[in-house]
Amino acid sequence: MSPEPSAQPGRVAARLARHVEVGLSRVDLSLPQYRILMFLADGDAQASALADYLAVSRPSVTAVVDGLAGRGLVERQHDLHDRRRVGHTITPAGRLVLGEADTAVNDRLNEILEQGATPEDRVAAFGELAAWRRAIDGYRAVRQAEKLAGSGTPR
Repeated sequence: MSPEPSAQPGRVAARLARHVEVGLSRVDLSLPQYRILMFLADGDAQASALADYLAVSRPSVTAVVDGLAGRGLVERQHDLHDRRRVGHTITPAGRLVLGEADTAVNDRLNEILEQGATPEDRVAAFGELAAWRRAIDGYRAVRQAEKLAGSGTPR
């Protein structure tokens, strides 16, 4: 028996994403900007890697990075050997805003859980998010290995 329509995992994830966006609005970040800062916190990246990570076109990444660079949260570096290649780095100000964004999102999620969940549900909710993080990290690792091996395209 399938879950009722409002309990479909995709629908719940979409509703949860909306609450993440509400939390991010407290620090004036969009969800794509937050995702780029998260990615760059793990290391520098080329525009193509950011586009792969966000599953968008390179021009879309450029528009998001423009906003972050304009705020001093991300810096671009041109490759000395190939000026067409541009790397991206999170700045100290970007790390600070990322930390503030993490706090704002966590506060929003806790606010929801405090009003609408039992103590047991609160523990389970964050445990289930941790399980999803592990699954996503594993999925990304497999896709990255496939890409490096030339046997597939990361999704």
